[in-house]
Amino acid sequence: MKNKLVLTLLLLLSLVHAQEKKQTYSFSLQQAIDHALQHNYSAINASRDIEAAKKKKWETTTMGLPQINAGLDYQNNFELQKSLIPAQFFGGNPGEFMEVAFGTKHNMNAHASLSQLIFDGSYLVGLQSARTYLKISENAKIKTNQELREIVINAYGNVLLADESITILGKNKTILEKTLNDTREIYKNGLIEEENVEQLQITLASINSSLEYAKRMKTIATNMVKLLLGIDINEELTLTDSLAVITQNNVDLALLKEEFNASSTIDYQIGQNLQESKRLLMLYEKSKALPSIGAGINFGYNAFNDQFAFFTSNQKWLNYSNMGISLNVPIFSSFGRSARTQQAKIAYEQSKTALLETEQNLKVKFEKAKSDYEYSLEQYANAKSVLSLAERIENKQQIKFREGLSSSFDFTEAQQQLYAKQQAYLQSMVEVINKKATLDKLLNKN
Repeated sequence: MKNKLVLTLLLLLSLVHAQEKKQTYSFSLQQAIDHALQHNYSAINASRDIEAAKKKKWETTTMGLPQINAGLDYQNNFELQKSLIPAQFFGGNPGEFMEVAFGTKHNMNAHASLSQLIFDGSYLVGLQSARTYLKISENAKIKTNQELREIVINAYGNVLLADESITILGKNKTILEKTLNDTREIYKNGLIEEENVEQLQITLASINSSLEYAKRMKTIATNMVKLLLGIDINEELTLTDSLAVITQNNVDLALLKEEFNASSTIDYQIGQNLQESKRLLMLYEKSKALPSIGAGINFGYNAFNDQFAFFTSNQKWLNYSNMGISLNVPIFSSFGRSARTQQAKIAYEQSKTALLETEQNLKVKFEKAKSDYEYSLEQYANAKSVLSLAERIENKQQIKFREGLSSSFDFTEAQQQLYAKQQAYLQSMVEVINKKATLDKLLNKN
Protein backbone atom coordinates (compact mmCIF):
# COMPACT_ATOMS: atom_id res chain seq x y z
CA MET A 1 0.00 0.00 0.00
CA LYS A 2 2.88 2.34 0.90
CA ASN A 3 4.65 1.60 -2.38
CA LYS A 4 1.51 2.40 -4.35
CA LEU A 5 1.24 5.76 -2.58
CA VAL A 6 4.86 6.59 -3.39
CA LEU A 7 4.36 5.65 -7.06
CA THR A 8 1.23 7.81 -7.23
CA LEU A 9 3.09 10.80 -5.78
CA LEU A 10 5.97 10.31 -8.21
CA LEU A 11 3.52 10.15 -11.12
CA LEU A 12 1.82 13.37 -10.01
CA LEU A 13 5.17 15.13 -9.63
CA SER A 14 6.22 14.04 -13.12
CA LEU A 15 2.96 15.36 -14.56
CA VAL A 16 3.40 18.70 -12.82
CA HIS A 17 6.99 18.89 -14.07
CA ALA A 18 5.85 18.15 -17.62
CA GLN A 19 3.26 20.91 -17.42
CA GLU A 20 5.82 23.41 -16.10
CA LYS A 21 8.33 22.57 -18.83
CA LYS A 22 8.66 25.42 -21.29
CA GLN A 23 7.52 24.92 -24.85
CA THR A 24 10.26 25.31 -27.44
CA TYR A 25 9.96 26.73 -30.94
CA SER A 26 12.30 26.44 -33.89
CA PHE A 27 11.72 28.52 -37.02
CA SER A 28 13.36 29.29 -40.31
CA LEU A 29 12.66 32.78 -41.61
CA GLN A 30 9.75 31.63 -43.78
CA GLN A 31 8.34 29.53 -40.94
CA ALA A 32 8.54 32.55 -38.65
CA ILE A 33 6.66 34.67 -41.19
CA ASP A 34 3.96 32.01 -41.62
CA HIS A 35 3.58 31.65 -37.86
CA ALA A 36 3.31 35.41 -37.37
CA LEU A 37 0.60 35.73 -40.02
CA GLN A 38 -1.55 33.31 -38.01
CA HIS A 39 -0.65 34.11 -34.41
CA ASN A 40 0.45 37.73 -34.28
CA TYR A 41 -1.93 39.79 -32.16
CA SER A 42 -2.52 42.45 -34.82
CA ALA A 43 -3.07 39.79 -37.50
CA ILE A 44 -5.64 38.03 -35.32
CA ASN A 45 -7.58 41.25 -34.74
CA ALA A 46 -7.39 42.13 -38.45
CA SER A 47 -9.07 38.79 -39.22
CA ARG A 48 -11.72 39.57 -36.63
CA ASP A 49 -12.32 42.93 -38.30
CA ILE A 50 -13.16 41.08 -41.52
CA GLU A 51 -15.64 38.86 -39.69
CA ALA A 52 -17.20 41.92 -38.07
CA ALA A 53 -17.47 43.59 -41.50
CA LYS A 54 -19.25 40.52 -42.86
CA LYS A 55 -21.76 40.68 -40.01
CA LYS A 56 -22.20 44.40 -40.62
CA LYS A 57 -22.91 43.71 -44.28
CA TRP A 58 -25.59 41.18 -43.36
CA GLU A 59 -27.05 43.57 -40.79
CA THR A 60 -27.46 46.19 -43.53
CA THR A 61 -28.98 43.61 -45.89
CA THR A 62 -31.62 42.58 -43.34
CA MET A 63 -32.95 46.13 -43.17
CA GLY A 64 -34.65 45.53 -46.54
CA LEU A 65 -35.97 42.07 -45.65
CA PRO A 66 -39.28 41.29 -43.91
CA GLN A 67 -39.37 42.22 -40.23
CA ILE A 68 -41.65 40.33 -37.84
CA ASN A 69 -42.32 41.49 -34.29
CA ALA A 70 -44.67 40.26 -31.60
CA GLY A 71 -45.60 41.45 -28.15
CA LEU A 72 -47.90 41.05 -25.18
CA ASP A 73 -49.12 44.13 -23.32
CA TYR A 74 -50.85 44.05 -19.94
CA GLN A 75 -52.44 46.97 -18.13
CA ASN A 76 -53.77 47.01 -14.56
CA ASN A 77 -56.16 49.92 -14.01
CA PHE A 78 -56.13 49.75 -10.20
CA GLU A 79 -57.96 53.08 -10.19
CA LEU A 80 -60.13 53.63 -13.27
CA GLN A 81 -60.33 57.12 -14.68
CA LYS A 82 -63.73 58.69 -14.03
CA SER A 83 -65.82 61.11 -16.04
CA LEU A 84 -68.70 63.39 -15.05
CA ILE A 85 -72.07 63.17 -16.84
CA PRO A 86 -75.36 65.00 -16.15
CA ALA A 87 -77.29 63.22 -13.39
CA GLN A 88 -80.61 63.85 -15.13
CA PHE A 89 -79.66 61.20 -17.70
CA PHE A 90 -80.14 58.66 -14.95
CA GLY A 91 -83.18 60.29 -13.30
CA GLY A 92 -81.26 62.76 -11.15
CA ASN A 93 -81.79 66.42 -10.55
CA PRO A 94 -80.93 68.85 -13.34
CA GLY A 95 -77.62 70.65 -12.80
CA GLU A 96 -76.09 67.76 -10.87
CA PHE A 97 -73.39 65.41 -12.17
CA MET A 98 -72.57 61.78 -11.53
CA GLU A 99 -69.14 60.09 -11.53
CA VAL A 100 -68.92 57.26 -14.07
CA ALA A 101 -65.91 54.96 -14.65
CA PHE A 102 -65.38 53.53 -18.14
CA GLY A 103 -63.35 50.41 -18.93
CA THR A 104 -62.25 47.34 -17.00
CA LYS A 105 -59.63 46.90 -14.34
CA HIS A 106 -57.50 44.44 -16.35
CA ASN A 107 -56.63 44.79 -20.05
CA MET A 108 -54.37 42.60 -22.20
CA ASN A 109 -53.29 42.93 -25.82
CA ALA A 110 -51.45 40.22 -27.80
CA HIS A 111 -50.18 41.49 -31.14
CA ALA A 112 -47.86 40.70 -34.05
CA SER A 113 -46.72 42.81 -37.00
CA LEU A 114 -45.07 42.18 -40.35
CA SER A 115 -43.31 45.07 -42.09
CA GLN A 116 -41.52 45.26 -45.41
CA LEU A 117 -39.49 48.02 -46.98
CA ILE A 118 -40.56 48.42 -50.60
CA PHE A 119 -38.31 51.23 -51.76
CA ASP A 120 -35.74 53.44 -50.06
CA GLY A 121 -32.83 54.97 -51.97
CA SER A 122 -30.66 55.21 -48.87
CA TYR A 123 -31.07 51.46 -48.31
CA LEU A 124 -29.72 50.67 -51.78
CA VAL A 125 -26.73 52.92 -51.17
CA GLY A 126 -26.27 51.31 -47.76
CA LEU A 127 -25.92 47.89 -49.37
CA GLN A 128 -23.13 49.17 -51.61
CA SER A 129 -21.47 50.88 -48.64
CA ALA A 130 -21.51 47.64 -46.65
CA ARG A 131 -19.71 45.84 -49.48
CA THR A 132 -17.14 48.63 -49.68
CA TYR A 133 -16.66 48.49 -45.90
CA LEU A 134 -15.93 44.78 -46.20
CA LYS A 135 -13.36 45.46 -48.93
CA ILE A 136 -11.69 48.07 -46.72
CA SER A 137 -11.43 45.53 -43.89
CA GLU A 138 -9.98 42.93 -46.25
CA ASN A 139 -7.47 45.46 -47.57
CA ALA A 140 -6.51 46.35 -44.00
CA LYS A 141 -5.82 42.66 -43.35
CA ILE A 142 -3.58 42.44 -46.44
CA LYS A 143 -1.71 45.57 -45.41
CA THR A 144 -1.28 44.21 -41.88
CA ASN A 145 0.16 40.99 -43.30
CA GLN A 146 2.56 42.86 -45.58
CA GLU A 147 3.81 45.12 -42.82
CA LEU A 148 4.05 42.18 -40.43
CA ARG A 149 6.13 40.24 -42.96
CA GLU A 150 8.57 43.14 -43.30
CA ILE A 151 8.81 43.65 -39.53
CA VAL A 152 9.41 39.93 -38.90
CA ILE A 153 12.19 39.87 -41.49
CA ASN A 154 13.83 42.88 -39.84
CA ALA A 155 13.49 41.43 -36.36
CA TYR A 156 14.73 37.99 -37.47
CA GLY A 157 17.77 39.65 -39.05
CA ASN A 158 18.50 41.60 -35.87
CA VAL A 159 18.68 38.38 -33.86
CA LEU A 160 21.04 36.83 -36.39
CA LEU A 161 23.12 40.02 -36.41
CA ALA A 162 23.48 39.90 -32.63
CA ASP A 163 24.27 36.18 -32.79
CA GLU A 164 26.98 36.65 -35.45
CA SER A 165 28.41 39.57 -33.49
CA ILE A 166 28.68 37.37 -30.40
CA THR A 167 30.47 34.68 -32.42
CA ILE A 168 32.94 37.10 -34.03
CA LEU A 169 33.60 39.01 -30.81
CA GLY A 170 34.15 35.69 -29.01
CA LYS A 171 36.76 34.67 -31.58
CA ASN A 172 38.42 38.07 -31.40
CA LYS A 173 38.51 37.81 -27.62
CA THR A 174 40.14 34.37 -27.73
CA ILE A 175 42.80 35.51 -30.20
CA LEU A 176 43.43 38.73 -28.27
CA GLU A 177 43.76 36.90 -24.95
CA LYS A 178 46.40 34.60 -26.44
CA THR A 179 48.25 37.57 -27.90
CA LEU A 180 48.07 39.37 -24.55
CA ASN A 181 49.46 36.34 -22.67
CA ASP A 182 52.30 36.00 -25.17
CA THR A 183 53.02 39.72 -24.91
CA ARG A 184 53.17 39.50 -21.11
CA GLU A 185 55.77 36.76 -21.34
CA ILE A 186 57.85 38.83 -23.73
CA TYR A 187 57.53 41.81 -21.37
CA LYS A 188 58.69 39.69 -18.42
CA ASN A 189 61.81 38.84 -20.37
CA GLY A 190 62.43 42.56 -20.80
CA LEU A 191 62.17 42.54 -24.58
CA ILE A 192 59.30 45.05 -24.89
CA GLU A 193 57.87 47.91 -22.91
CA GLU A 194 54.93 47.59 -20.51
CA GLU A 195 52.97 50.00 -22.69
CA ASN A 196 52.48 47.24 -25.27
CA VAL A 197 50.78 45.07 -22.66
CA GLU A 198 48.59 47.91 -21.43
CA GLN A 199 47.50 48.76 -24.96
CA LEU A 200 46.31 45.19 -25.51
CA GLN A 201 44.50 45.24 -22.16
CA ILE A 202 42.58 48.32 -23.25
CA THR A 203 41.58 46.61 -26.49
CA LEU A 204 40.52 43.46 -24.61
CA ALA A 205 38.37 45.52 -22.22
CA SER A 206 36.66 47.09 -25.22
CA ILE A 207 36.03 43.65 -26.74
CA ASN A 208 34.54 42.36 -23.47
CA SER A 209 32.22 45.36 -23.25
CA SER A 210 31.06 44.93 -26.86
CA LEU A 211 30.51 41.19 -26.28
CA GLU A 212 28.30 41.76 -23.24
CA TYR A 213 26.33 44.39 -25.11
CA ALA A 214 25.81 42.02 -28.06
CA LYS A 215 24.49 39.35 -25.68
CA ARG A 216 21.99 41.77 -24.18
CA MET A 217 20.90 42.89 -27.64
CA LYS A 218 20.34 39.30 -28.69
CA THR A 219 18.01 38.77 -25.73
CA ILE A 220 16.05 41.93 -26.56
CA ALA A 221 15.90 41.11 -30.29
CA THR A 222 14.77 37.53 -29.57
CA ASN A 223 11.99 38.77 -27.29
CA MET A 224 10.87 41.14 -30.04
CA VAL A 225 10.61 38.21 -32.47
CA LYS A 226 8.60 36.26 -29.90
CA LEU A 227 6.24 39.19 -29.51
CA LEU A 228 5.76 39.44 -33.27
CA LEU A 229 5.14 35.70 -33.54
CA GLY A 230 2.57 35.72 -30.74
CA ILE A 231 4.80 33.58 -28.51
CA ASP A 232 5.14 34.08 -24.78
CA ILE A 233 8.51 35.71 -24.11
CA ASN A 234 9.27 33.05 -21.49
CA GLU A 235 9.19 30.27 -24.11
CA GLU A 236 12.32 29.01 -25.85
CA LEU A 237 12.92 30.13 -29.44
CA THR A 238 15.59 28.99 -31.88
CA LEU A 239 16.17 30.56 -35.29
CA THR A 240 17.51 28.01 -37.74
CA ASP A 241 18.51 30.17 -40.71
CA SER A 242 21.93 31.81 -40.86
CA LEU A 243 22.61 35.42 -41.73
CA ALA A 244 24.85 34.47 -44.67
CA VAL A 245 22.25 32.14 -46.23
CA ILE A 246 19.42 34.66 -45.93
CA THR A 247 21.61 37.38 -47.40
CA GLN A 248 22.49 35.25 -50.42
CA ASN A 249 18.83 34.41 -50.91
CA ASN A 250 18.01 38.12 -50.95
CA VAL A 251 20.56 39.08 -53.60
CA ASP A 252 18.33 39.48 -56.67
CA LEU A 253 19.59 41.85 -59.35
CA ALA A 254 16.58 41.03 -61.58
CA LEU A 255 14.36 42.72 -59.00
CA LEU A 256 15.90 46.08 -59.94
CA LYS A 257 14.56 45.78 -63.49
CA GLU A 258 10.92 45.13 -62.57
CA GLU A 259 8.29 47.66 -63.59
CA PHE A 260 6.26 49.34 -60.88
CA ASN A 261 2.47 49.54 -61.03
CA ALA A 262 1.11 51.76 -58.27
CA SER A 263 -2.46 50.50 -58.75
CA SER A 264 -1.41 46.98 -57.74
CA THR A 265 -0.23 48.08 -54.29
CA ILE A 266 -2.45 47.67 -51.28
CA ASP A 267 -2.08 51.35 -50.33
CA TYR A 268 -3.50 52.41 -53.69
CA GLN A 269 -6.36 49.92 -53.38
CA ILE A 270 -7.16 51.23 -49.92
CA GLY A 271 -7.23 54.73 -51.39
CA GLN A 272 -9.60 53.55 -54.11
CA ASN A 273 -11.97 52.06 -51.57
CA LEU A 274 -11.87 55.22 -49.47
CA GLN A 275 -12.73 57.19 -52.60
CA GLU A 276 -15.60 54.80 -53.30
CA SER A 277 -16.87 55.25 -49.75
CA LYS A 278 -16.93 59.03 -50.25
CA ARG A 279 -18.82 58.59 -53.54
CA LEU A 280 -21.38 56.41 -51.84
CA LEU A 281 -21.76 58.97 -49.06
CA MET A 282 -22.57 61.56 -51.72
CA LEU A 283 -25.15 59.22 -53.26
CA TYR A 284 -26.58 58.58 -49.80
CA GLU A 285 -27.17 62.30 -49.26
CA LYS A 286 -28.76 62.56 -52.70
CA SER A 287 -31.02 59.56 -52.02
CA LYS A 288 -32.61 61.39 -49.10
CA ALA A 289 -34.49 63.49 -51.66
CA LEU A 290 -36.21 60.37 -53.04
CA PRO A 291 -39.52 59.06 -51.67
CA SER A 292 -39.60 55.93 -49.54
CA ILE A 293 -42.33 53.31 -49.49
CA GLY A 294 -43.08 50.71 -46.85
CA ALA A 295 -45.86 48.28 -46.02
CA GLY A 296 -47.03 46.55 -42.89
CA ILE A 297 -49.60 44.07 -41.58
CA ASN A 298 -50.74 43.97 -37.95
CA PHE A 299 -52.62 41.22 -36.11
CA GLY A 300 -53.80 41.19 -32.53
CA TYR A 301 -56.25 40.19 -29.81
CA ASN A 302 -57.61 42.32 -26.97
CA ALA A 303 -59.07 41.04 -23.73
CA PHE A 304 -60.83 42.94 -20.94
CA ASN A 305 -61.84 41.76 -17.48
CA ASP A 306 -62.39 43.08 -14.00
CA GLN A 307 -60.56 40.00 -12.72
CA PHE A 308 -57.19 38.63 -13.88
CA ALA A 309 -58.66 35.64 -15.69
CA PHE A 310 -57.23 36.00 -19.17
CA PHE A 311 -56.03 32.41 -19.40
CA THR A 312 -59.29 30.76 -18.44
CA SER A 313 -61.65 29.18 -20.96
CA ASN A 314 -64.34 31.77 -20.21
CA GLN A 315 -62.21 34.74 -21.20
CA LYS A 316 -63.27 36.35 -24.45
CA TRP A 317 -60.60 37.65 -26.81
CA LEU A 318 -61.44 40.22 -29.47
CA ASN A 319 -59.32 40.05 -32.56
CA TYR A 320 -58.30 42.84 -34.90
CA SER A 321 -56.07 43.15 -37.99
CA ASN A 322 -55.05 45.83 -40.43
CA MET A 323 -52.76 46.45 -43.37
CA GLY A 324 -51.17 49.69 -44.43
CA ILE A 325 -48.79 51.25 -46.90
CA SER A 326 -46.78 54.34 -46.07
CA LEU A 327 -45.32 56.81 -48.53
CA ASN A 328 -42.89 59.47 -47.39
CA VAL A 329 -42.08 62.23 -49.90
CA PRO A 330 -39.43 64.81 -48.94
CA ILE A 331 -40.55 68.18 -50.30
CA PHE A 332 -38.62 71.04 -48.77
CA SER A 333 -35.84 71.08 -46.15
CA SER A 334 -34.82 74.74 -46.42
CA PHE A 335 -31.88 73.57 -48.57
CA GLY A 336 -30.47 71.47 -45.70
CA ARG A 337 -30.28 68.34 -47.88
CA SER A 338 -28.59 70.31 -50.63
CA ALA A 339 -25.95 71.58 -48.18
CA ARG A 340 -25.23 68.07 -46.94
CA THR A 341 -25.01 66.77 -50.51
CA GLN A 342 -22.55 69.51 -51.44
CA GLN A 343 -20.41 68.70 -48.41
CA ALA A 344 -20.35 65.04 -49.45
CA LYS A 345 -19.44 66.04 -53.00
CA ILE A 346 -16.52 68.13 -51.73
CA ALA A 347 -15.31 65.18 -49.64
CA TYR A 348 -15.53 62.98 -52.74
CA GLU A 349 -13.41 65.42 -54.75
CA GLN A 350 -10.90 65.53 -51.89
CA SER A 351 -10.64 61.73 -51.97
CA LYS A 352 -9.83 61.88 -55.68
CA THR A 353 -6.98 64.29 -54.99
CA ALA A 354 -5.79 62.13 -52.08
CA LEU A 355 -5.70 59.07 -54.35
CA LEU A 356 -3.63 60.94 -56.93
CA GLU A 357 -1.25 62.01 -54.16
CA THR A 358 -1.03 58.40 -52.96
CA GLU A 359 -0.12 57.24 -56.46
CA GLN A 360 2.66 59.80 -56.80
CA ASN A 361 3.90 59.07 -53.29
CA LEU A 362 4.07 55.36 -54.04
CA LYS A 363 6.14 56.00 -57.15
CA VAL A 364 8.60 58.05 -55.12
CA LYS A 365 8.75 55.34 -52.45
CA PHE A 366 9.44 52.72 -55.09
CA GLU A 367 12.31 54.68 -56.62
CA LYS A 368 13.79 55.22 -53.18
CA ALA A 369 13.32 51.55 -52.19
CA LYS A 370 14.96 50.41 -55.42
CA SER A 371 17.85 52.83 -54.93
CA ASP A 372 18.29 51.77 -51.30
CA TYR A 373 18.32 48.10 -52.27
CA GLU A 374 20.84 48.66 -55.05
CA TYR A 375 23.03 50.64 -52.68
CA SER A 376 22.80 47.91 -50.03
CA LEU A 377 24.03 45.36 -52.58
CA GLU A 378 26.95 47.60 -53.46
CA GLN A 379 27.77 48.15 -49.80
CA TYR A 380 27.58 44.42 -49.12
CA ALA A 381 30.04 43.61 -51.94
CA ASN A 382 32.32 46.44 -50.82
CA ALA A 383 32.19 45.45 -47.14
CA LYS A 384 33.05 41.86 -48.06
CA SER A 385 36.18 42.87 -50.03
CA VAL A 386 37.24 45.49 -47.46
CA LEU A 387 36.91 42.93 -44.66
CA SER A 388 39.26 40.63 -46.50
CA LEU A 389 41.82 43.46 -46.76
CA ALA A 390 41.41 44.35 -43.08
CA GLU A 391 42.00 40.73 -42.10
CA ARG A 392 45.25 40.61 -44.10
CA ILE A 393 46.42 43.93 -42.66
CA GLU A 394 45.68 42.82 -39.11
CA ASN A 395 47.44 39.50 -39.66
CA LYS A 396 50.56 41.25 -41.01
CA GLN A 397 50.58 43.72 -38.14
CA GLN A 398 50.25 40.89 -35.65
CA ILE A 399 53.27 39.11 -37.13
CA LYS A 400 55.28 42.33 -37.11
CA PHE A 401 54.24 43.04 -33.53
CA ARG A 402 55.34 39.62 -32.32
CA GLU A 403 58.67 40.02 -34.10
CA GLY A 404 59.16 43.48 -32.66
CA LEU A 405 58.94 45.21 -36.03
CA SER A 406 55.72 47.12 -35.23
CA SER A 407 54.50 49.15 -32.27
CA SER A 408 51.49 48.28 -30.15
CA PHE A 409 49.71 51.36 -31.50
CA ASP A 410 50.05 50.15 -35.09
CA PHE A 411 48.83 46.70 -34.08
CA THR A 412 45.92 48.12 -32.07
CA GLU A 413 44.92 50.38 -34.95
CA ALA A 414 44.86 47.38 -37.29
CA GLN A 415 42.76 45.45 -34.76
CA GLN A 416 40.26 48.29 -34.34
CA GLN A 417 40.00 48.60 -38.11
CA LEU A 418 39.31 44.87 -38.42
CA TYR A 419 36.67 44.91 -35.72
CA ALA A 420 34.93 47.88 -37.35
CA LYS A 421 34.97 46.19 -40.77
CA GLN A 422 33.58 42.99 -39.27
CA GLN A 423 30.62 44.88 -37.85
CA ALA A 424 30.18 46.84 -41.09
CA TYR A 425 30.09 43.56 -43.01
CA LEU A 426 27.44 42.10 -40.74
CA GLN A 427 25.40 45.29 -40.90
CA SER A 428 25.63 45.32 -44.72
CA MET A 429 24.13 41.83 -44.77
CA VAL A 430 21.21 42.94 -42.62
CA GLU A 431 20.71 46.00 -44.83
CA VAL A 432 20.41 43.79 -47.93
CA ILE A 433 17.74 41.72 -46.19
CA ASN A 434 15.80 44.73 -44.89
CA LYS A 435 15.94 46.79 -48.07
CA LYS A 436 14.77 43.88 -50.19
CA ALA A 437 11.86 43.32 -47.80
CA THR A 438 10.80 46.95 -48.29
CA LEU A 439 11.07 46.64 -52.07
CA ASP A 440 9.18 43.33 -52.03
CA LYS A 441 6.32 44.98 -50.13
CA LEU A 442 5.92 47.67 -52.79
CA LEU A 443 6.06 45.06 -55.57
CA ASN A 444 3.62 42.71 -53.78
CA LYS A 445 6.24 39.98 -53.53
CA ASN A 446 5.44 37.38 -50.87
